[in-house]
Amino acid sequence: MTVWDQLVGQHHVVEQLERAARDNNPTHAWLFTGPPGSGRSTAARALAAALLCDHGTGCGECHSCRTAFAGSHADVMHFVTENPQISIDEARELVVKAQDRPSVGQWRVMIVEDADRMTERTSNVMLKAIEEPPPHTIWLLCAPSPMDVLVTIRSRCRPVTLKVPSAQDVAQLLVSRHKVNQERAIECARLAQCHVGIATRLALYDDARTRRQEVVSLPLNMRGVTQAVRAADRLHRLAVDESAANAEARNDEERAQLLVALGAPESGRMPPAIRGALNRLEADQKRRSRRIQTDTLDRFLIDLTTFYRDVLSVQLHTGTELINQHLSGDIHDYAGNSSAEQTLERIDVISETRDRIRTNVSAQLAFEAMMVSLV
Repeated sequence: MTVWDQLVGQHHVVEQLERAARDNNPTHAWLFTGPPGSGRSTAARALAAALLCDHGTGCGECHSCRTAFAGSHADVMHFVTENPQISIDEARELVVKAQDRPSVGQWRVMIVEDADRMTERTSNVMLKAIEEPPPHTIWLLCAPSPMDVLVTIRSRCRPVTLKVPSAQDVAQLLVSRHKVNQERAIECARLAQCHVGIATRLALYDDARTRRQEVVSLPLNMRGVTQAVRAADRLHRLAVDESAANAEARNDEERAQLLVALGAPESGRMPPAIRGALNRLEADQKRRSRRIQTDTLDRFLIDLTTFYRDVLSVQLHTGTELINQHLSGDIHDYAGNSSAEQTLERIDVISETRDRIRTNVSAQLAFEAMMVSLV
């Protein structure tokens, strides 16, 4: 399996990147854009692996391909911020790292996920390094759309535009990679709206499927303000539980790896240096936990939106397949008791709430205001 096989439903992108990997003088800066779940970071890692491949093809089998794609290659810097925004200090550190010469391969590859999280000041810190990098450095930036990146940055990058893969492509990936049965794979791909990561989680973890089903069923049980407030509280609790489940295993693994790396004693009092390192790790994990919770809240709001999109589809007689087919009867009943105008207003309310929770407002209060408006 080559590194390009990791890209689901992106044949046009694969052709573009394969040509670039074979070029002796590839473009020094790239901007990968596409909807969530389209595989922006996967495409960036695949290009990094192909550029450093021992055979120059992205074979996926050599040591360079495997380590580059996994993010452990000495010449690949794969940066993901744990903060709501990429800080100036983080940007400066990236600029310094970009000056290092490759230690193993021909190129030093700088992968920056969530480039849309750079403020104007942060972008200006990185501008010169991206505009005129050392001859051995290649920048790979990822963002939802070109408009999310400062124009001075995107104008200096070669664009790579990814699309949402088809449900069939995502289902096939679940079948081949995770041995999920075909029926479950198709259902999870549809529920995830072809987001590969979410589809994988729904296919492999029953608790994730259960939480999603409860989220999209919330509107069916709201008949007044009291029930709306209770639904808001339940939605918030579900998001907290989901984000905690995502973070817990990763936090424990990171702590164990750090203790091994520092040679910590198996029992007894920790030396001051090790305690300091653990405290710094815990602080980083708390910041990441806040971001995971915000992202989870947003994803649950997207799931809630799919209920109203299905209702609108029924009201407008579009004939398109419902995302939440397991609620087909309830959706048709709900659609018959409201108008398309009301449904559009409810979708707008959810969209506004998504914008609010990205700020410092209380998610609990934002959800309460939203649910009351949805009644």
